Amino acid sequence: MKALQFKRNIGRYAAARIAGSFTPGRGSSVGPLKLADLDAPEMPGPDWVQVRPRLSGICGSDLATIDGRSARYFEPLVSFPFVPGHEVVGDLADGSRVVLEPVLGCVSRNLDPTCPACAAGHLGNCQHTTFGDLEPGIQTGSCHDTGGGWATAFAAHPSQLHPVADTLSDEAAVMIEPTACGVHAALKAQGAATIAVLGAGTLGLVTIAALRAQNPDAQILATARYPHQRRLAAQLGADHVVAPPEIRRAARRHTGSRAISLHTDDGAVDRLSGGVDAVVDCVGSSESITDGLAITRPGGRIVLVGMPSQVSLELTPLWHREIQLIGAYTYGTETSADGTPVRTFDLAADLVASADLGQLVSAVYPLNRYQDALEHAAGAGRRGAVKIAFDLRSEKERDQL
Repeated sequence: MKALQFKRNIGRYAAARIAGSFTPGRGSSVGPLKLADLDAPEMPGPDWVQVRPRLSGICGSDLATIDGRSARYFEPLVSFPFVPGHEVVGDLADGSRVVLEPVLGCVSRNLDPTCPACAAGHLGNCQHTTFGDLEPGIQTGSCHDTGGGWATAFAAHPSQLHPVADTLSDEAAVMIEPTACGVHAALKAQGAATIAVLGAGTLGLVTIAALRAQNPDAQILATARYPHQRRLAAQLGADHVVAPPEIRRAARRHTGSRAISLHTDDGAVDRLSGGVDAVVDCVGSSESITDGLAITRPGGRIVLVGMPSQVSLELTPLWHREIQLIGAYTYGTETSADGTPVRTFDLAADLVASADLGQLVSAVYPLNRYQDALEHAAGAGRRGAVKIAFDLRSEKERDQL
């Protein structure tokens, strides 16, 4: 089968980091990722099935790995060599179409009893991602034994698979996994009357859509760098969209807060007396977290959904204003408005359909153009794009010849 394989190679990883620092996505040309002919993955257990991807998305964590920017925190949580790709819509042997819930929790690892997090349905908090019958890997796309979506086939446990409605296109279906991340993050801001979303890439846009669906009366502010992002953010539910440097002024104006201090060089607002009830940070940089701390009211909440790495922060406002800073990683089982449990992926599939989130898939590439695809994904914003994906439909047909 055809697959993009990432091998452990310190020299190539360093080269990717250098190349990616000049041109995002360029690490794909010199780094450890290579197109290869591999044997189809063996099934790790009797219940496992083979999935043949149709579309497989490229996300920010993938790009960080390819460009040598991923946090060393993840080193013990992956197994080499691995095939990336966790945003997947694909086919089973019976012809049915499924999307992948990629987290490899206790059930897929054949662990009994399961850890408390898995027992409660919070798969992203699984305590056993390096144990059981599989090599280490927090999810499909970072585990050697399962393979990943950037290939013409990979292995999946039935508990990871969700059927796709015939009414959804492949482009819509491949958006279910990232939308589930946005839904999970938005639920952590539930009940807030004023919410700021920092960033309008894929995560930011699906989070805006989720917030609007869950909080129809909330006032949503958003930051966006590019014209198409501003248009989509407004279309998906943001009431006010501003450039990132303007978010402090916007938060001041829309919450009736006062400026405690100003930057003397340009008059920009530094800190506010009050602020928004909640911030959902879909960037995860030092600058975005600092902005979040500056515009969140005392006792408010910052939900960190953009994956951070090493950041430099002034945390005094977190302490002084008693702000909650919480993470939002992946999905599992949520609590609905009436108190009943519901799978995040079910909520995400409904939102993808109702908000037409398939429109966010801007371009698809065959595997053999992976360098072009990764550079496009890394520069999606400035190139007027949102989600870039690999198209495995033609690859699959060639494999069957």
